Amino acid sequence: MPESWLTTLVWMYYRVAVLFYVLVPLGLLVWAWSQRARAVVTLLRIYWQVASLLMINVYLMIAALPVSFFTSFLAQVLIPVSLWFWLDLNEELVERPGLLARVTNIWRWVVTWSASLGAVAMVPFWGCGLKSMPALLADNQCRVWLAAPWGYREWFHRGTSPADLGFWGIVGLVVYGFCLAYFLLVRLAKQGRTALS
Repeated sequence: MPESWLTTLVWMYYRVAVLFYVLVPLGLLVWAWSQRARAVVTLLRIYWQVASLLMINVYLMIAALPVSFFTSFLAQVLIPVSLWFWLDLNEELVERPGLLARVTNIWRWVVTWSASLGAVAMVPFWGCGLKSMPALLADNQCRVWLAAPWGYREWFHRGTSPADLGFWGIVGLVVYGFCLAYFLLVRLAKQGRTALS
């Protein structure tokens, strides 16, 4: 793929991600709180816990850590799973009347398709995750994915070194890994696919 096309597609992906992974769920969360819609609030709380891997990934990409290409893929696999995994939440959203439930379900489908396409798009770039950092930085196709996180650093962390931000990304990834392991090994065994316990 020509580099200009790749750059356009990657930036479009990041813009869609900001819209549907950050802004829309924030709006839905405020709306659900105001309506006291417990099922929607619970779904969004779970979503934010899972989607935090995307924010961790931004910090890993700022530091140009190759593992970020795998964590990006993993986040986009886990997000749709988190939106549809819970049997009780799915039933509540089907049975709940009103616009909030309909908009929430539309958002779930949009995010499911977006994340699925994003995960598929990351597969050809797994090779970037296997490179050393200097080789990663020398590869123009790999660097395209780092441009938006570097822009984020300029906006929000100007003056902070990429290595320091990468360190916090690694800390976040370790904590995320422990929480995911706890969920899979302990909580899932106790509660199953029920979120409203």
